Amino acid sequence: MLINGRCHCGNISFKLLWEPGPKEIPARACDCSFCTKHGGVWTSCNTGSLKVTVADPSLVSKYRFGTKTAQFHVCARCGIAPVVSSAIDGQTYAVVSVNAFEGVDQSLLKHAPASFEAEDEKARLSRRKKSWIANVEFIEGGA
Repeated sequence: MLINGRCHCGNISFKLLWEPGPKEIPARACDCSFCTKHGGVWTSCNTGSLKVTVADPSLVSKYRFGTKTAQFHVCARCGIAPVVSSAIDGQTYAVVSVNAFEGVDQSLLKHAPASFEAEDEKARLSRRKKSWIANVEFIEGGA
């Protein structure tokens, strides 16, 4: 299943190829302070692939906090963060915001809370390597 998503103005867009097609899509509402403040609800398909296109890179703010192992890609024009990435052992992993999805049947989303506060950095990176999207491509300056 191909899932399209984007920030509100379209500067940051993505195509997530969910393979095999999902019976349900986990929608994890992270309880960290950043996600709580902006309503971050994330998903990933570790067998899928993600293509992120940034039309104007100068309008993207990259925000890190806490362990600084994840980078939120925030559109400086509209304020939406549709993608979070993490560089682990020379590879980029990512999750996407279900709130940025376009045209996805909402009944597929299985909402659940998520808390990662108890994880140390090693456990956090290990979890990301197992469950985040590993086949990630960023294209800057694309339309």
